[in-house]
Order: sequence, then structure tokens, then C-alpha cells
Amino acid sequence: MRAIPHILDKHPDAVILIMGDDSTSYGASSADGGTWRETMLREVPVDPGRVHFLGRLPYDRYRSVLQLSRVHVYLTYPFVLSWSVLEAMATGCVVVGSDTGPVREVISHGENGLLTDFFDSRSIAHRVGEILAEPAAFADLRKAARQSVIDSYDLPICLDREQRLLRQLMNA
Repeated sequence: MRAIPHILDKHPDAVILIMGDDSTSYGASSADGGTWRETMLREVPVDPGRVHFLGRLPYDRYRSVLQLSRVHVYLTYPFVLSWSVLEAMATGCVVVGSDTGPVREVISHGENGLLTDFFDSRSIAHRVGEILAEPAAFADLRKAARQSVIDSYDLPICLDREQRLLRQLMNA
């Protein structure tokens, strides 16, 4: 949220779509008892004509938004990696992700996505701005993101890994 004003200032035609509901899934709730969206909007007012909160979307609409996106920002403080980043990569989005352990498991900076400091809103805005300024320059990164998911996270590959792990555990 803190990166949004910087992005919108430098890219007057940019529109930001935020997907997901207001519930807290992984981390702590906001200290003031409200939602994180309410907390952040008090700190960082945004133009409602350019920043849209879409809420939780059905899967087909979620994928459609990803397909329309020039960039997908995925920030997580060290916890678990969400399936959503893999979905974004599989769709061919350029992902700007936080340079945190879970994200580094799937994104190699400059190879299949871009990484940035989780706490540095200007750096996040800069990375997003690079993509918005020259989207065609990131075509190879888009292809590499999709190929990474196909090569490592396709269902048959994951099932095979899981079966091998189960066999190892049963033989241990």
C-alpha cells in the first residue's frame, strides 16, 4: 500500500487492482481492531478511481485479472508461499516479489521474476515502474516465470514428488 502513491505519481495511466478479502489469513490482525485495508487506507489515502479493491474473486475471474495484468506484486513476510504467486507466474505475469525465503524458493531475481525488499516501498514502486515503463522488455521474464511453474509445480511432477516422499517415509 505504501508503494501505491509512488507508482501512481510516476505512471498517470496506471490502475491498481487489489484482489482478496479483508480477513487475516497468515499474520497478526491489525492492532487497532479493524482490517488491514482500513488501517492502511488511514495511513495511505489512495485515489478510488485508480485503486480498486476487488475482494475475493471466483477462480476464473481471478485468472482473468492476472491475464490482464502487466505486473503482479506479491509480498509476504517470511511465512509460507501462497499458491497465488505460482498462479500468477503460470499465467505469465511478471512478478515483483518480496526478497524473503518463501519467495526465493520459486523466484530467482532477473531470471523468472524480480525481488525487492519487503519493507522498502520506494524499491517496490521502482520495480513495478520499470515494468510499466517498458512491458515488452520483460517478455522473456514472463515466459521464464510460466516455464518455471510448468517445470517444477505441474501436477504430475508434484504428485510424483509426493509419492516418492511417502515411499521414503514408509521405508524409514
